[in-house]
Amino acid sequence: MEKAEGKNETFITEFILLGFGIHAELQPLLFLLFLAIYIVTMAGNILIISLVVADQHLHTPMYFFLGNLSCLETCYTSTVLPRMLASLLTGDRNISVTGCITQLYFLDLFVGVECNLLAFMSYDRYLAICKPLHYIALMNGRICLKLAAVSWMSGFMIITIITSLMSQLHFCGPNEIDHFLCDFTPVTKLSCSDTSLITLVTFIFSSIYTLPLFLLTLASYICIISTILRIPSTTGRRKAFSTCSSHLIVVTIYYGTLIIVYMFPETDTLRDLNKVFSLIYTVLTPLANPFIYSLKNKEIKAALRKFISKCMELIEIEK
Repeated sequence: MEKAEGKNETFITEFILLGFGIHAELQPLLFLLFLAIYIVTMAGNILIISLVVADQHLHTPMYFFLGNLSCLETCYTSTVLPRMLASLLTGDRNISVTGCITQLYFLDLFVGVECNLLAFMSYDRYLAICKPLHYIALMNGRICLKLAAVSWMSGFMIITIITSLMSQLHFCGPNEIDHFLCDFTPVTKLSCSDTSLITLVTFIFSSIYTLPLFLLTLASYICIISTILRIPSTTGRRKAFSTCSSHLIVVTIYYGTLIIVYMFPETDTLRDLNKVFSLIYTVLTPLANPFIYSLKNKEIKAALRKFISKCMELIEIEK
């Protein structure tokens, strides 16, 4: 606790993350489950990054963005799961106000960057399917680097402004957050300061930042599906759809959970469901992405087979 200078108000310095509200005897089981998820997520996404970097056949715009997405997913998972694992292992659910705002900063940053990357990946598939003759000119290595830089830099700038406003808020109590992570709405609700400015700024930035990206993604897939349906042969339609089906699955899951968590009105029933949907986009989506992209992708599977055969050759040489 901290006392405000010249005032009798006492500001809290720690929050308590209530998590999933499970019984103590279930915590070791949940710890093992999330530990396994963390290990598999990190291994899967690092493998995708390694394949994209090492294999010359994957040095294309689509796999450049996929490598960026996998890098982002490792950061995403590492922002949430280590803190959750420590809490489940020790039973300590406290987090400092500074630590909470820091976690919120990185979570919101990664949400923004992922919206950018998914939109640019959708646009890449749109050009490849709907404008194949112009694809090389419109989506080359230099443009890909610029788009990736825009994704990260725009996210940093916007989230830094919002977080700087949040760091000026004071919290007088209560200090319990009914969530497993520090999210914007649960944290601002606990503030005893005026939150109208930060709420307005966040709404404006969310509208001008994420909405156009969502509309770009939606428009890209409307055009893609329309073009695919006009292909006369069944084989041609199947081949065209196979190049974007994995990404469409990821986009649907990601935006579907974001819309439910942030746009639906909060009720007692949805409050518990929001934890589940937050778990999906922060933990389960990064876990699923490597499998979604690799299981339906011939190039990734070919690169993986080549990587495994090289590893086996090295093992044989060492013997």
